[in-house]
Amino acid sequence: MRKSAFAVLILVILGNIAFWALWNRPVDERSWAGAITGVAYTPFHSDKSPSKGDKASADDIEKDMTALEGAVKAVRTYSTTDGSEMVAAIAAKHGLPVTAGAWTAGKPEIDEPELAGLIKLARANSNVRRVLVGNEAILRADLTVAQAIEYVKRVKKKVNVPVSIAEPWHVWLKNPELADAVDFLAVHLLPYWEGVPVDQSVDYAMFRYNELKAKFPNKHILIGEIGWPADGPWRRGAEASQVNQAKFIRNFLNVAAQNKLDYFIMEAFDQPWKREIEGTAGTSWGLWDYQRNPKFPMIGGVNEVRNWEIKCATAVALGFLPLVFFLWRRGDLKIGGQIFYGALIQAVASVLVFTVSAASAAGLALTTEIAWGLLIFCQLVLFAVMLIDGMELTEVVWQHKFKRKFIPCSAAPLPNAAKVSIHVPCYNEPPHMVMQTLDALANLDYPNYEVLLLDNNTKDPAVWRPIEEYCKKLGPKFRFFHLDNWPGFKAGALNFGLAQTAPDAEHIAVIDSDYQVHPDWLKATIPHFNRPEVGFVQSPQDYREWEHDLFQRMTNWEYAGFFHIGMIQRNERNAIIQHGTMTIIRKSALEKVGRWGEWCITEDADLGLRLFEHGYEAVYMPESYGKGLVPDSFSAYKTQRFRWAYGAVQILKHHWRQLSPVAKELTAGQKYHFITGWLPWFADAAHMVFGIAGILWSIGLMAFPKYFEFPPNVFMIPTLSVFAFKVGASLWLYEARVKCGFWDKVGAAVAGMALTHTVGRAMWLGMFTSGRPFVRTPKCENQPALMQAFLMAREELVLLVSLWGAALAIVMVFGHENRDAFMWSGLLVVQSLPYLAAFITALINVFPTLGFGRNKPQPADNAVAGAGD
Repeated sequence: MRKSAFAVLILVILGNIAFWALWNRPVDERSWAGAITGVAYTPFHSDKSPSKGDKASADDIEKDMTALEGAVKAVRTYSTTDGSEMVAAIAAKHGLPVTAGAWTAGKPEIDEPELAGLIKLARANSNVRRVLVGNEAILRADLTVAQAIEYVKRVKKKVNVPVSIAEPWHVWLKNPELADAVDFLAVHLLPYWEGVPVDQSVDYAMFRYNELKAKFPNKHILIGEIGWPADGPWRRGAEASQVNQAKFIRNFLNVAAQNKLDYFIMEAFDQPWKREIEGTAGTSWGLWDYQRNPKFPMIGGVNEVRNWEIKCATAVALGFLPLVFFLWRRGDLKIGGQIFYGALIQAVASVLVFTVSAASAAGLALTTEIAWGLLIFCQLVLFAVMLIDGMELTEVVWQHKFKRKFIPCSAAPLPNAAKVSIHVPCYNEPPHMVMQTLDALANLDYPNYEVLLLDNNTKDPAVWRPIEEYCKKLGPKFRFFHLDNWPGFKAGALNFGLAQTAPDAEHIAVIDSDYQVHPDWLKATIPHFNRPEVGFVQSPQDYREWEHDLFQRMTNWEYAGFFHIGMIQRNERNAIIQHGTMTIIRKSALEKVGRWGEWCITEDADLGLRLFEHGYEAVYMPESYGKGLVPDSFSAYKTQRFRWAYGAVQILKHHWRQLSPVAKELTAGQKYHFITGWLPWFADAAHMVFGIAGILWSIGLMAFPKYFEFPPNVFMIPTLSVFAFKVGASLWLYEARVKCGFWDKVGAAVAGMALTHTVGRAMWLGMFTSGRPFVRTPKCENQPALMQAFLMAREELVLLVSLWGAALAIVMVFGHENRDAFMWSGLLVVQSLPYLAAFITALINVFPTLGFGRNKPQPADNAVAGAGD
């Protein structure tokens, strides 16, 4: 590795480490050096759940008491029938007093065994100092106040320790008769659930404590639960985080010591099983995590991400080999490009490590595990697309020079120049437009060529006979063929033309019937065939008469991005996509690889790939030598892109063996471009699934909150960031290669985005069907303009309205207390942007006030017709 590359390697890795360190710099909070008066304790480890009928084991309790000994002075339990009844005896061996609790639910089959067990515990264990005959049972409306008082009285008669019931502060204030019945008040003070910001939370808890103290001056007050979760949704102003948990706990412990408070911190150990009933927040109140490791120190700085050094090292290691491989292979890039793409590799590795580590949390509900799997898969696809786009951007902006740059030949062709047979497939096209195409071909500055007009399946003689007559007028170079009921669509017509080609023709050129070629087209391109390894020469598609129509202007510049960015970069690795107009193929090569593939609706791209597989080279010249017409309607624009995307899947399925890593027919660069070039279309397919899943998940959040929770920001923020990166990279690429104004760049981006749903649908159909599907172009010419827009974008509109409706409903239902609702709603809105772009594009297309000169003759939609591009 060169010294400069090694320096970039070190710089990028140090930059990643610095980012992790800056992001995880410790936060200093008030320290605590003493023991904790008490902790709430539930004896379930991560592999058990009382909601599933599991029982705690004595071995687990013994391990927990060992961990707590010396750190806390007492423990509080919640049940006497789930294994918790063993806690008192085991805690006694470690010198820990116990406040024992019974779980009451207003059901005799639950309450009676619990109360009997509580009485037994208090009598048998001298370290049981107090008992509680329920936990928030009145709050849950499981018990009435009268029932709770009756339970308190029953237990009082049978035990010699103080008796109470645990409830939040407002239950005590509302029911003074309950306070009269108990020996002490066991109050829960949990500011997080009340949406109190962490900086105000300890003061708020003390305010409620003092309120109770003033109301019941003769009652001892035990704070039965107080704490803060390390993870969970926003609750109005309350944010669950590791730093906030440490801040609250450490501040409260100091205040408690100053005021000599009696309390139990909520809680000792994280309880993953609580996710099913309390969501993420319910799992993360512990001072120790579910693996029984301390979550934060009581003295010194606190980090939001525990053990971030290990995660950082994992991220660096994950991105190391790809980074080394990139720097080793891409010495042709400028230093800026090496740093940019190297940093992108390390950033992706870091986000993946962070996402997977968050997804590995124990106790996830089944629906959440499924969601995590889907989300991580989607992130992998998004990041793959991001790296592909990043590579293209890097090569465009920071490449030193082109390795394969072909320039037009300017010398006058010799009289005996190689003969070219130009094939013009045509289906039901306006005669005057085709005549203009023929006129341009008649003016070619080339001595040796013929033109075959291949009219494929046009039913109306009034359409094709004028063209036949015009070919006769143009002379013997022009031959017309009308094919009735001819199979194979465009490929079938071209294969017929190949059979009719003059025997002495050496090259086959193909143009669509709307293309007007430049006189120098053949003169500038044919000399490149002097090298025998050249199988085909390609010029870009280009367009005319779009300047005064906003819709056509947008589509023109959207097409331009591919031909002036993607194709130029693909040409560097001899991996261009052959497109079926402005292409010239060596006739012998075409015959050798098996002619045009009638099985594939994108026969041009298939032919180009087969030529590469047979070892031929392609020449791509970015200069324009012919201009056609852009689609006249959004419907035709979508249908054309559907065909391209569906055909791409057909090609991948047909050529997967040649595209596999072990295959030798294609170079690594060719495999890279043919796979990664179509991968963004698979991302569009994933986008469609994620949009629908987002709607369904939103319904689940509102209808079944017990089983659904908001995806964490660790997923949502990267997803939004990838979208922003793609938009920024697209504008940057256009700025570097496509010479158009800013608003034309924006218009091109909107037009391209408008095709997302069409491409996604084509990819899904392509993966699960074979053969060309029927794609109907909407017949809405007689509808009002607005109705045309609705019809052309009807599927997108359904998804747009559904996503916006889901986003609005989420904000209305959850937005008053959960800021994650706004993040999720924002993600749904971002997911809706392609559908919004589709509707906007449709509106631009149909309203005359947004375009000019829309009444030009246009080619028929060839995705349905079967000839032309």
